Amino acid sequence: LKPFWLKVLAEKFGSSRLAVGCTCTSGTRCEWQVGETVARLGLVWAGLPCPGLCSAGARCAAMAGGGQAASAGEKDKSHTILEAIELSDESDDEFAYEELPDEPELHDEEEETLDDINRLLAEAKPSDGTQAAPDVDGPAKVQQRPQVIDDFFRNFLIKNGMKRSLDTFQTEWYELQQSGKFKDSELQVVPDIYTRNHGLHEEVIMLRNEVEKARQVAQTAKQSWDKFRKERDFHRMHHRRVVQEKNKLIVDLRRLKKHYEQYEPTLTELKHKYEVAMKEKMLMRLERDRFLSKVETLQKQLSQVQADAKDEPMNQEEQLGETSRRMKQAPWPSEDRTNPYANSNFDAARVSDLKKSQTFKGHLGAVSRIAFHPKIPVVATACDDHTWKMWSMPEGQLVLSGEGHRDWVSGVAFHPRGSLVATTSGDFTVKVWDVAKERCKHTLTDHNQAVWACAFHDLGDFMVTCSMDQTAKAFDMQSMRCRQTFRGHVDSVNYVTFQPFSNNILTASGDKTVSMWDLRTGLCVQTFYGHANACNQAVFNKKGDTIASCDSDGIVKLWDVRVVSEYLQIDTGQHPANAACFDRSGKVLAIASGDASIKTFNVEERVFVANLEGHDDSVQDVAFEPMGDKYLLSASSDASFAMWT
Repeated sequence: LKPFWLKVLAEKFGSSRLAVGCTCTSGTRCEWQVGETVARLGLVWAGLPCPGLCSAGARCAAMAGGGQAASAGEKDKSHTILEAIELSDESDDEFAYEELPDEPELHDEEEETLDDINRLLAEAKPSDGTQAAPDVDGPAKVQQRPQVIDDFFRNFLIKNGMKRSLDTFQTEWYELQQSGKFKDSELQVVPDIYTRNHGLHEEVIMLRNEVEKARQVAQTAKQSWDKFRKERDFHRMHHRRVVQEKNKLIVDLRRLKKHYEQYEPTLTELKHKYEVAMKEKMLMRLERDRFLSKVETLQKQLSQVQADAKDEPMNQEEQLGETSRRMKQAPWPSEDRTNPYANSNFDAARVSDLKKSQTFKGHLGAVSRIAFHPKIPVVATACDDHTWKMWSMPEGQLVLSGEGHRDWVSGVAFHPRGSLVATTSGDFTVKVWDVAKERCKHTLTDHNQAVWACAFHDLGDFMVTCSMDQTAKAFDMQSMRCRQTFRGHVDSVNYVTFQPFSNNILTASGDKTVSMWDLRTGLCVQTFYGHANACNQAVFNKKGDTIASCDSDGIVKLWDVRVVSEYLQIDTGQHPANAACFDRSGKVLAIASGDASIKTFNVEERVFVANLEGHDDSVQDVAFEPMGDKYLLSASSDASFAMWT
């Protein structure tokens, strides 16, 4: 080492740490042995021989011994002399040293080198402030750098005290190294057995962990495989059982099919007998109705004759005249009548401006039907509380209340003259009320199930009713007996009305059809098919050429009577369409919906005009004011009816 580096090391670590233990003949410490300090920097100099010169100028005893060993070695083996240098023991004070010029570049390099050494030492030695806290989990780990091959031999020879062998090894090593006979591949690091063992130990631990993980994965896979195998076996057994059951069912079906084929002729014969029996039953029912009506008429006549005989005796001629008058029946309406509204053109109702003006609450149950008086501003309402009531409009004052039905009242209708009111009920009866006398005039019990609706002919001589017994009946208002029964529907007949100024009757049934009937013959003239659910109502416009039918799916269909075909379908939503009503012009249709709203639709433009909301429950019926479409009335299940103006 140069004296410059010795000075640097002495400043960094102190001169006391530079002396390893070499003692010269003069008794001073040799500054050349810096093995401990240099070893801290990663350099191994522990085996270098002492040059023999200490700070006192005396030769080292260790060097003397080394010289003797060297002289002894020269006798045994010759050495190649590279350069002979004569060292003089005289003092160097008389030698004249030449002064070398300063080279600034060299000073810069030395300064940069010194700075680099300082920086490296500062990085190698942690500061007090940034010193990491000791590991509380275990002792600090010390890393040992591996030795090169020559240092390994030097340390081995020094450890065993083989100084002469050390000198010989160093001499030959440097000679061979200077001559370039060594290759870089030969100057390798001596493998550290501990480091290698430690690495192998960690690798063994890692492999054991991987093996353990693989064993766990294999165990999990084995468990999953066992589970899947059990499930497979279970499903396989289940599949076999299902196949066996399927085969058994197939065999049973084939056997039943053969068995049914044997009974097919018998079923055909029984079906024919059933049809014949049904026809006979209908004929017998007709005969029964006819005889019952005769008996009822005779009983009324007998009771009236007895009452008249008690009050005032009448002669035989007067009695015969009274009997003939009571037995008189109303003639069937003629067919040559014309509709006075056929060529009329009314303005469409302005439903876009309608708003809820009043709400009338006078019932205790759902209001199912509403009807206008033909001559005066009065309306009648039918309710589920077993009553019907009359109200003056537009004030909404109660005029008359009718009580007499034993079940809910489903329909109400005014006679064209306005003197009578007919109501239908769930108690299987139809009652005719005299408004002037405020009492029930007649009770019709021809239906054997609940009666849904009623309607008067425009001449006032006939009234039609529909019932849950799948029939509609026409009653003579003079004799108050059933003149015609309309049979053909296979489900409840929910609504009935007359075609304006004609002899045709329109019925809407739960069998998804709408039918037209001839009043005189009782035969079905035409049936309209197309609804996918029960039809709740079907109405005509004023001209009588268009039918609007609504069903429980919220579908409203418009039919052209002249060509007997559907020309428009209106979808009001998911809630049922309970009722519909045309205005006077026939251009606007109001639909009572189950979503507690009234939907108005322009038939000509085929667009929805307005959605009137104001009720708290389903809207059951709706009707325009017949005189001039001044307002609209709606009946709802919230026990009220409202006026929209």
